[in-house]
Amino acid sequence: MSVFKELLTAERIDLDREATDWRDGIRAAGALLEKTHSIESSYTEAMIASVEENGPYIVVAPGFAFAHARPSAAVHETAMSWVRLASPVNFGHEKNDPVDLIVALAAKDATAHNQAMAALAKALGKYRKDLNEAQSPEEIQAILEKAAAPATKKAATSPSAAVKTPTQTKTYDKILTVCGNGLGTSLFLKNTLEQVFDVWGWGPYMTVEATDTISAKGKAKEADLIMTSGEIARTLGDVGIPVHVINDFTSTDEIDAALRELYDI
Repeated sequence: MSVFKELLTAERIDLDREATDWRDGIRAAGALLEKTHSIESSYTEAMIASVEENGPYIVVAPGFAFAHARPSAAVHETAMSWVRLASPVNFGHEKNDPVDLIVALAAKDATAHNQAMAALAKALGKYRKDLNEAQSPEEIQAILEKAAAPATKKAATSPSAAVKTPTQTKTYDKILTVCGNGLGTSLFLKNTLEQVFDVWGWGPYMTVEATDTISAKGKAKEADLIMTSGEIARTLGDVGIPVHVINDFTSTDEIDAALRELYDI
């Protein structure tokens, strides 16, 4: 079954929408979910409040914001909406502003949307130009489905072939990806990070866990390092392990470079 067939229906996609500011953009994305009775309006306001409280951490790639809030009774079904803006808006992110694409996620739990999140991360990393130029909701869906198709396994090639298998010298072989809620941007980063590990051949040896800021402080003692946004890194403060800021959560190149530095490869 199509991973996006129910999650991101055509009626939840709005192309070239006008928005006065970032709040208006999130409200537009929330309105699409409200219209299909996926959420109540209080969830839309919770998505806005999350940015007001934590900063623009949802701007996880240049021009892209992934709006979400914690699961609550205001979410009736797990669903996504897609708003491509006619004119970009600023969220206040020092690296990734201005934003012209807002995807909103409403999740009833932390697992139902994992497959779609992986496909979305891949699509934005590989097919962003196609997504920007798509002329209809159906074109958007087709591009996302292409990203969701199983990848053909390839033998590792240089420089990936030169990456050494993790050894017992590291303590836990575990990385935490962290966001305010533990089920949106942290899952996004987790999926891209796992793509890199799969290319390296480290997948069987490493654990990547997406979590929220509160839980991360307790879980840090059982992890090697944390990857997150600049805003969340400032919220976390000193947790006793390295905290590495990733600017583009869709960039396997940026994450590859960060891992090589952190693991001294």
